[in-house]
Amino acid sequence: MSHKEAALKSFIGIRRTSDRLLKLAKNDAKQYGLNINEFAVLEVLYHKGPSTVQLITEKILIANSSTTYIIDQLCLKDLVYRESSCQDRRVCIVHLTEKGRELIAKSFPCHADRIEEAFEDLEESEMKTLISLLKRIK
Repeated sequence: MSHKEAALKSFIGIRRTSDRLLKLAKNDAKQYGLNINEFAVLEVLYHKGPSTVQLITEKILIANSSTTYIIDQLCLKDLVYRESSCQDRRVCIVHLTEKGRELIAKSFPCHADRIEEAFEDLEESEMKTLISLLKRIK
């Protein structure tokens, strides 16, 4: 097999695996009345604590304008609230509400278990190798 053929097969394999994992994550979020991006914002806030919109955008890898819309939707669901920064009023800090904290505290462990199940056929050393290899793809 040529390098080009191997690259194409690798691409297809990564894409199919990514699609399966994305479907799993979407289903997990849907069980709690969320879309995957809303779930991702709650997850960032759960693990990182109150965060700026910019940090949330960097962590969930979507456009800043989309992040603002997602946060608006989470505010309407009373899962997060915004607060102006004391140091710079132009900066907005996003916090979990008690309802949001309860929801993500309940849903995240189930989600983490499902992700772990998806990788159950891999040894820990294989997962470390996978992480390393994925980082090398340009």
